[in-house]
Parts: sequence; structure tokens; C-alpha cells
Amino acid sequence: MTATAMTFGLIFVAEVGDKSQLVCMALAARYHHRPVLLGALTAFVVLNSLAVAVGAGLAHWVPERLLAAGVATLFALFGVLSLRADAADDTEQIAERRGYGVFATTFLMLFLAEMGDKTQLAVAGMTGTLPAASVWVGATLALGATSALAVLVGHRLLRRIPLHRLHQISGIFFLSFAALALTKVF
Repeated sequence: MTATAMTFGLIFVAEVGDKSQLVCMALAARYHHRPVLLGALTAFVVLNSLAVAVGAGLAHWVPERLLAAGVATLFALFGVLSLRADAADDTEQIAERRGYGVFATTFLMLFLAEMGDKTQLAVAGMTGTLPAASVWVGATLALGATSALAVLVGHRLLRRIPLHRLHQISGIFFLSFAALALTKVF
């Protein structure tokens, strides 16, 4: 239990304010919150499973430049689309947009953005010295908690900020992440 609690604490603190939380927040503000949360949780379950199973060697399997290029492209595309939002988008029925598309978008964005990230490497590293099951449970609970917090905040923002402004703000965040990812490509 101590290994689980220690892993939870480390991963939770490392992930607060990280790009995955901002991705969850932005997507939950734009789309229905359930597929966003389920997509995030699924991505983190898969990522934590890979980190525990493969350990630190995972970062060597996928070239960092290729991964960074994919993340930059995905974030740039989502950023540009978000920046194009206008006041007419405020009439869009957000609660009605559900399904596999939002789930898949969330899953892919987080999976690509977090593969080889500091939290995944931390999980892989902790697996070398702590029981693998405890590390997996602690990390998955921490990432689930930070994702749920981000989804809640994103969902609540819709009540206070016009939707098109929120889209534009999220577009700036996504373009910033795209630029950050590009620094790893070049």
C-alpha cells in the first residue's frame, strides 16, 4: 500500500497543470464530458500498462523525433480548428456530441502526447524498485484523478465563458503545445 500511495502522490503532483490536464479541460469544454474522461482513462491505463511492462526501454522503441512530430501535427491541427471558432459556434449543442469520435480523439491525443513523457518514464523507473502492480495502481489512480479534475473544470467553464472564446483559448494552448513538441523534432 505504501508503494501505491507513494506512486499516487508523485504522479499526481507531476501531472497537475501538465498538458494532458489542459487537453482534457479543453475537450470537456467543447464536447460531452463522459467520452473525454473515458478516453483519457483508457489512454492512461494503456500507457501505464506499457510503462510497467516495458519499463524505461519504451522510450527507445519510438524515435523521439517521430513521436514529437506526430504530437505537434495533432496539436497544431486541433489548435487551428479551435482558433477558427466564432460566436455562431455558441449555438452548437455540445451535450449532444457523444460517441466514439470524441473518445478516440481524446485517447489518441493523450496517448501520443504522454508516450515517453515524464510521468510515464517515472512509472517505468519506479517499476524497477517497487512492486509493479502497486506502481500501476497508484499511477493509474493519480492520472485518473487529474483527468477527472480537468474534465470537471472544463465542463464547468462552459457556464461562465462563451463557447467560441473557450475554443479560441484552447486553440492557443494547442498551438503552444505544438510549438513545444516541434522543439523536440528539430
